[in-house]
Amino acid sequence: MDSRRTEGFVYLVGFGASIPLSNWMLGHVGVLCSESGPCLLPVGPGLLAPSGVLVVGLAFVLRDLVQRRLGKGWALLAILLGALLSAVLAPPALVLASGGAFAVSELADFAVYTPLQRRGLVLAVLASGVVGLVVDSVLFLQLAFGGLDFLAGQVVGKAWMVLLSLPLVSWLRRRDERLGIQPA
Repeated sequence: MDSRRTEGFVYLVGFGASIPLSNWMLGHVGVLCSESGPCLLPVGPGLLAPSGVLVVGLAFVLRDLVQRRLGKGWALLAILLGALLSAVLAPPALVLASGGAFAVSELADFAVYTPLQRRGLVLAVLASGVVGLVVDSVLFLQLAFGGLDFLAGQVVGKAWMVLLSLPLVSWLRRRDERLGIQPA
């Protein structure tokens, strides 16, 4: 197996692992945890967000990297399996919110990333991540809690992870160019 495919499967495993990790964090990691709601973390001045948002932001980047290394088919399969895994691992009250928001937001990420990736990897990851995280935040909060109380915190928390990943994405792009590795 060539290094591009091996790397793609590493990203795929990371993407899959992000789903149970995010669900676990919602109930176990935070500065404020209540019996009736998610554990919250500070993500900016005066902003709290459910702790799982940090991993969800990273998931958008990992899905883009899966597509870059393995192709659109694998990326779409990852979205489908991720939505199913998200629904299965979510607490019963959050199954629809978790699975539905995941599927729709990852498809939105896919729709933005796909046409932009060849023009600029960093731009594609940033733009698709922003679209995906906004769609995910709005849908998840509306479906899970019937309102958008944590919207700003969700968007900021996920955006932090997308932004923090951009230096790595830029390094990957430069390394690919140096080694002559083409996107799938």
